[in-house]
Amino acid sequence: MTDPSRGIDQCDEVPLVGDGVTQEIVRVGDTVRRPVRPFSLTIQAYLAHLHAAGFSEAPVPLGLDERGREVLSFVPGDVPREPLPPETAREEVLVALAQLIRRLHDVAEGWVAPEGAVWGGIPGMRVRNSAPDGEPLLVSHRDYCPGNVVFRDGRPAALIDFDLAKPTVDDIANALYYWAPLMHPEDRAPAFRDLDIPHRVAVFADAYGMTSEQRRVLVPAATTMIGRFHVNMRAAAERDPVFRRFWDEGVKDRLPRAEAWIQQEGPAITAGIAHR
Repeated sequence: MTDPSRGIDQCDEVPLVGDGVTQEIVRVGDTVRRPVRPFSLTIQAYLAHLHAAGFSEAPVPLGLDERGREVLSFVPGDVPREPLPPETAREEVLVALAQLIRRLHDVAEGWVAPEGAVWGGIPGMRVRNSAPDGEPLLVSHRDYCPGNVVFRDGRPAALIDFDLAKPTVDDIANALYYWAPLMHPEDRAPAFRDLDIPHRVAVFADAYGMTSEQRRVLVPAATTMIGRFHVNMRAAAERDPVFRRFWDEGVKDRLPRAEAWIQQEGPAITAGIAHR
């Protein structure tokens, strides 16, 4: 693996293009270099715990380089882009993703963030560290958009970009929002447009091994999450030009449609997973 402490010539750097939220990300050999943000050290501590606990399907944190940039291992594989290609709509993809997330949750369970932990988020977002009953929340990825899921041999095999990781109650709902998906048909990729969403949610639930309580609260959690997406993205669009572009390019219409869709289809989804 490339030594992060050695001198790097600019010609060694290969720009990595993502969604534009984080600028100046480059690949150097088998490492990725990124600007340090307020939450970088917290996320590096989280990633270090995941690897120590046996979850190798995430970047390895490697500290800082001589320019003060965050260094992570490069995760090889294929990252699908939107609109998602037809092969990503196969049920075995959904099963593999559910099993990957379950492994992540198993090793993250009980992890306590370092004192003074700082969490990332979109502009204007607020962070909760505990549930209403005061119990600590599971720290997990929280952003399973296609660009953050690495495929190998046609199936999800690893996760990248943990910038939005933080204590959460709706990690499963987030994954299903992108991959069931929990969206109005008008806003799905063509290969996903006519799929049986309640069935796909049930496939995910079984592959993950969701408890009866997780099944009971899934749709309410997803409904709340989508509503929060709408509020947060509107606020972020007022503060940041990148999020303003997302908003203008379709988020302002897609999220209200998703809110209406989950209200209509939620009962069928709940019924489909309640007694399995």
